[in-house]
Amino acid sequence: MSKRQPHLDSPPAGSLPMGGVNTFPLPDPVGLGLLGTGLLGIGLLGIGLLTGCRSAESWAQEADEDSYQILAEARASLFGEQGSFRLEPEGVTLRQRILAGEELGDVPVGLRELLSIAASNSRTFQSEKESLYLAALDLSLERWRLSWLGSADGAANMDGIGNDSNEASGSLDLGLTRVLGSGARIVTSIGSSLLRFVSTGDGWSLSNDLSLSITQPLMRGAGRRVTLEPLTQAERNLVYQVRSFERFRRQYAVDVAGRLYSLMQTINELENQESNYENLVALRRRNEAMAASGRLSRIEADQALQDELRSENQLIVQRARLERSRDDLMLFLGLPIDTNLPLDRTEFELLSGEDDLLADMDLDRAVDLALEQRLDFLTSLDQLEDSLRGALLAEDALLAGLDLEASIAAPSANDTALKYDWRTSGWSLGFSFDLPWDRIPERNALRSAQISLDSRRRSVEAEADGIVVDVRDALRQTRNAHQTWKLQKGAVVLATRRVQSSRLNLDHGKASTRDVLDAEEDLRQARNSRAAALVDYSLSRLGLYLDLEALRVDEEGISLDPVSLGRLTGMSSVRIHSAVYVAGSPPLIDLQAPQSPYAHGDHTQ
Repeated sequence: MSKRQPHLDSPPAGSLPMGGVNTFPLPDPVGLGLLGTGLLGIGLLGIGLLTGCRSAESWAQEADEDSYQILAEARASLFGEQGSFRLEPEGVTLRQRILAGEELGDVPVGLRELLSIAASNSRTFQSEKESLYLAALDLSLERWRLSWLGSADGAANMDGIGNDSNEASGSLDLGLTRVLGSGARIVTSIGSSLLRFVSTGDGWSLSNDLSLSITQPLMRGAGRRVTLEPLTQAERNLVYQVRSFERFRRQYAVDVAGRLYSLMQTINELENQESNYENLVALRRRNEAMAASGRLSRIEADQALQDELRSENQLIVQRARLERSRDDLMLFLGLPIDTNLPLDRTEFELLSGEDDLLADMDLDRAVDLALEQRLDFLTSLDQLEDSLRGALLAEDALLAGLDLEASIAAPSANDTALKYDWRTSGWSLGFSFDLPWDRIPERNALRSAQISLDSRRRSVEAEADGIVVDVRDALRQTRNAHQTWKLQKGAVVLATRRVQSSRLNLDHGKASTRDVLDAEEDLRQARNSRAAALVDYSLSRLGLYLDLEALRVDEEGISLDPVSLGRLTGMSSVRIHSAVYVAGSPPLIDLQAPQSPYAHGDHTQ
């Protein structure tokens, strides 16, 4: 096989140097076409390589930016404020700092700090954030599917036998695809290929083709309702998830408050038990001294000792209960179990049992408010509409398939890149159909959708009835808890007076040791019952306002929503009076930007 020698001189006009090795005379138009195609291919290849070289972190950052923007828009549309949402906590979390050996110090922790800690450390809270983020991610995907979708594919090949190569070829295909709202599908493509027979020494040959096809459904699958259904459902799913997350935040605040005040109630009961034990020790010593001098029977001295031992045993049980309550709180917050957070006791001391709103709250107004504002119920109503759309889509699937199809393809003109010969282009126009002769799967899907619609309707009715029952019960429980608290306050006053009277009478020989012991025990129980009633009333109140969807979480803390308050009482906005929600107190919850030293970020004393 003969081989051409390389040209050492300058190539003649009209030739294209190929890598500085072999040159072959080519017509000028073809050479320019090849040059243009080559430059285009190199440019697209460079873009593809740059895109392919993007790091996983950059792709993740782009996904975050899209999702955060979608979430901000959705929240602004639903609640009038964008808020700030980040999937991952900024900085180092408190859990990580504790595990690294950092000391917490003695800064007291209140409810706001606990909420901040839980927001950045709680596993449950993080799971809710992830569900919200994934809903936004799904919507971004559906929006992308309805945009122009590009593709770029290429190949380069060398064929031969043994040590000899016969031909070299390369191809580049560019395409654009889009689905319109009417259901029409547009597909465009540009293809270029290069071929050279190495064995003959011939030059490169170039071929191009341009094609365009449109397919428009006329019956089944036609129209915006069917085509845009995935996008519609993704948008609605995002709304549902935003509502769910907002309600979760409100429930979460109430849950944290309940855990905090239950723990403080346990501490209060332990302190009452310690006070009772100290009083019993003093009484036992007094009785033993009097019994030793013969002024008191040994029976009364033993009675005091027996109650002292019983109180000491209760102290052991109460301390174990307190430790278990602390462990449960740390588990809930997502912190190491052995973490010892110093609690701010002033929050418990400022709890108030007064709420003027409850006395004038109208039950019918409260029920109507809950049915109109409950975020979970609004989602159930919207999901009923989803089921209705599902039934309509199932009906569409039973229609005959009839599509209008049109296409055109043009070859390259004289082997010139990006120039096409429309005189020799091919085209087609026609219809394709699919008669609905066998539609058993679609038939069954229709009946299933219809049954699901009826089931969903019954579920919504049951949920509405459940909300009515919950609101009525919550209002009754809250009012009963308020009455119980008032009774327990009076019981403490009475028990205190009994202790004072019994001690005075004991000193004057007008009362027995048993009278004092019974009075001390009744006082301890009355104090515990008063604290329990106050906590129960405070949490019942929060539960009622939560059932009404009347709580609003903002940078000032938790207050009653002005619109909800106006509908309930005709008053303007107020802040709920308790240690949890005191007017002018620090914000109760700031889930995204906590300022506490116990929140994520640097820990400074």
